[in-house]
Amino acid sequence: MMDKLVNFKADFFKALANPLRIKILDCLRDGELTVSDIRDRLEIELPNVSQQLAVLKAKNLVISRKQGNNIYYACSDKKIFTLLDIAKKIFNSHLNDIQKTLKQL
Repeated sequence: MMDKLVNFKADFFKALANPLRIKILDCLRDGELTVSDIRDRLEIELPNVSQQLAVLKAKNLVISRKQGNNIYYACSDKKIFTLLDIAKKIFNSHLNDIQKTLKQL
């Protein structure tokens, strides 16, 4: 049972291991967007956006709804933004430590 939980966590973090997927999630902080909206904000090709959204959707990190010809995407759980914000704080802390070490050298 514990192995399943660890594997689930690893798969979850694999979904976040791509910079473009993190950028897409950051775009969705303020609410749902279409694929075209995301493409325009990130200035990347539509197939790339669609491919990464498919990964995020497969891991239940985003949800979608169709309205007319548009598909709208939204973050499935706003707590993901808390996780991303905490990760940013951890990375900034590490960078500060590295900068201090470099100055000492």
